[in-house]
Amino acid sequence: MRLPALLTAALVLPIIVGAAQAREYTEHARIFGWVEKAEIEPWGIEIKAKLDSGALTSSMHARDIERFEKDDEDWVRFTVDVEDTEEDETVTRTYERPLFRNVRIRGAGGTERRPVVLMKMCMGQRVYEEQFSLENRSDMNYPLLIGRRTIQHLGLLDVTATFLHEPSCDDDSPVSREEGREDDEDIGT
Repeated sequence: MRLPALLTAALVLPIIVGAAQAREYTEHARIFGWVEKAEIEPWGIEIKAKLDSGALTSSMHARDIERFEKDDEDWVRFTVDVEDTEEDETVTRTYERPLFRNVRIRGAGGTERRPVVLMKMCMGQRVYEEQFSLENRSDMNYPLLIGRRTIQHLGLLDVTATFLHEPSCDDDSPVSREEGREDDEDIGT
């Protein structure tokens, strides 16, 4: 018999962290499905995001990725075109962001280096400033792939559910910022 993911978490968490801590954690944690709607801020375009615990760094669909220098700093210019799930139309926007870092991605096709920028997205009622590697994901089903670095700030992941939250951020929504935030020590393993 297969147990639902949340029931499994409810059974396993008390063993790992103790019953009292597990009860407190599950009562206060937000739960997200493996696919959710998100908005790229401040653009406000609603798109589908896949939460992928197998990926470390989140990834965003981008094309025409161009590195350049601005005020003696490394920057990246890129174009994002996605299907707006609310309007059912493709929309395009060009961004310029400071280069946060470079990441080396290893996969079946070999190794490649990608630029990583900080972008804000709305999931549920909160804005998250997160690291996104830039990659042409036009052949993928989801323009946003949310990795473990981001998932750990969202809450719990229910791999059996989808679309548990509608993005509903406004100017008063709390913002979870990348700056000064510490990731779990083992998040990279």
